[in-house]
Amino acid sequence: MQRQDTHSKLIGYLLWIFGFLGSHRFYYGKPVTGTIWFFTLGLLFIGWIIDLFLIPAMDREADLRFTAGDTDYNVAWILLTFLGVFGVHRMYQGKWITGIIYLFTGGLFLIGVLYDFWTLNTQISIKNAQRD
Repeated sequence: MQRQDTHSKLIGYLLWIFGFLGSHRFYYGKPVTGTIWFFTLGLLFIGWIIDLFLIPAMDREADLRFTAGDTDYNVAWILLTFLGVFGVHRMYQGKWITGIIYLFTGGLFLIGVLYDFWTLNTQISIKNAQRD
């Protein structure tokens, strides 16, 4: 049984452009190394360059780890990355109350946005599994 494609290599490579801040690693469900990349500028850009070649493997691993469904990972990640402080990614998932709270508090003063960078893949995977 083959799993559906949950994450996109194209989105991964686009986020890799800012990967020295760990964005592509968060996207592929690697929050610990994403945080390390954020604080070390992609391990002084060396790890960032190596990741250019590791993205296909990270994409395959994410496709195996996370559950596909109605809620699209790519849309949610784009919304979080560019509109996270407004809570649009939470509203997209149907979490209207927390989305509105994020809207009026700047993503709970950015702490909520950081939390969502760590947990968004899991949140979506759980939501998709509940619908099946």
